[in-house]
This record gives sequence, structure tokens and C-alpha cells, in this order.
Amino acid sequence: MALMVGIEHLFGNLEPFIHAYGAVAVTVILAFESLGAPVPGESLLIFASVLAGRGELSLPLLMLGAWAGAVLGDNIGYLIGRRLGRTLVLRYGGKIGINAERLNWVEALFARYGPITVAFARFLNVLRQLNGVVAGMLKMEWKRFLLFNALGGALWVSVWTLAGFYLGEHVSDVKVIAHDLEHAGAILGAGVLIAALFYVFWRLRHAS
Repeated sequence: MALMVGIEHLFGNLEPFIHAYGAVAVTVILAFESLGAPVPGESLLIFASVLAGRGELSLPLLMLGAWAGAVLGDNIGYLIGRRLGRTLVLRYGGKIGINAERLNWVEALFARYGPITVAFARFLNVLRQLNGVVAGMLKMEWKRFLLFNALGGALWVSVWTLAGFYLGEHVSDVKVIAHDLEHAGAILGAGVLIAALFYVFWRLRHAS
């Protein structure tokens, strides 16, 4: 019950903001979320796509804005991680939820799987916020990061905007849709990452 009350409050605040600024609001918020800011980026995307399904927003503009915001934020994060390094990121990252435990976990994934982690990072909460920062800290080649990040962002945006758009045309309760999709997103993200890692293990085993 408390969770649903929180979601109702969240969407009560988001709806006028999205109606006023449309895809621009989604672009800005997703850019900040990609930098680690504790903002409801995925919830906002789902909610906006449901509204697009009802004809209240332009779906192409929403998808373009969401993709641009995600990629822009990740690349700013990449620059921050590359220029400031781990020590300064940890010193100031606590204000936006970046702590040593999270950073160590993401660093381990990046060090082992590199571009694959970048491509699927957006489907998991902690990875989504630290994707660019950690790639920059580990000195991943920027062109490679940009390519896989752009592909991953396009996949993530497509999955949730098209799902929300479809449901927005067929289901009446926006809050229930967004709530269910957000939980499904965590499950889907874990499944996608596990499948990608299994593929890497299979390739490495057969290559040796």
C-alpha cells in the first residue's frame, strides 16, 4: 500500500511537468539520472510512453528525446570518470548515491565484460547510473563506449516506450501500468544481462 501511495504521489507530480515540457522533460531527467542523480528516470519514461499511447505526446519525439538524454548523460559521466578518477568520484559521489560498494561491483563487471556491460547497463538500476562514470575511470576507448552505449540506449528506450505506448492504448490506469512495468523491467534487465554473460562464457570456452 505504501508503495502504491508513493507511486501515485510521484505521478501526480510528473504529469503536469510532462504535459508542460513533453519530450524535453524526459531528455533532461534521463540525462541527470545517467549521471547518478536519484531521479525517477525509468518511471518517467514509462509514464511518458503511456501518455504517448493516449495521444498526449508524440511517440517519435519521446523516443528521440529519451535516447538523446540517456546517451548525453552517460557521456558526461564518462568524461567525469576519465578526468576526475576514482578517488574524486568517491569523495563527491555520495551525494548522488555513488558509494564504494556499488562502484566496486560495477568496476568488476566492466573489467571482465567491457562493451557488453555498456550495451545492457541501462536495464539494471545501479549499472544505469554508473555506466559512463566507470567506463571513463577504466579508460575505455571513447568511440567504443559511444557505440555500445548508443546501441544499448536505443534498445532500452525502444523496449519501454513501445511497451508503454501499447498499454497506454489499451489499459486505463496509468499508475498501475507504470508500477507493473517498472518491476518487470528489473526482471527483464537481469535476464538480458544473464543471457549476455552466458553468451560470453560460451564464446570464451569454445575459443580456448
